Amino acid sequence: MGRYYSGDIEGKFWVAVQASDDASFFGGQVSEPNYIDYSFDKDEHLSGVEEGLKKCREKLGANKKLLDEFFEKNNGYNDDMLVEAYGWSEKETKENLEWYARLELGEKIFKYLNDNGECSFSAEC
Repeated sequence: MGRYYSGDIEGKFWVAVQASDDASFFGGQVSEPNYIDYSFDKDEHLSGVEEGLKKCREKLGANKKLLDEFFEKNNGYNDDMLVEAYGWSEKETKENLEWYARLELGEKIFKYLNDNGECSFSAEC
């Protein structure tokens, strides 16, 4: 069963890779019942989102391009496919996927925030 986020941006958290509170990495404001409610304001949070995106890209380095190409060719994946394709250890694979999933979420937040001035969504816990 997957966990979703919805509101101004929508998506699904990566199973066994991405925590429901992953948007906290980008500095949004949190309130927590059965959902984590995030709100971002362009004036208050844009620089933090940009900094988070920069850190994600730095952590991924050249592996971002490898993962982009991998997911363009594959509709699904398992860790073994990535270990075999790139020779990463299981730990490296998990770390790369975590940063890649986080980058995807951050890019959605960034785009919506830039286009609309604010962004809010709820994440299933």
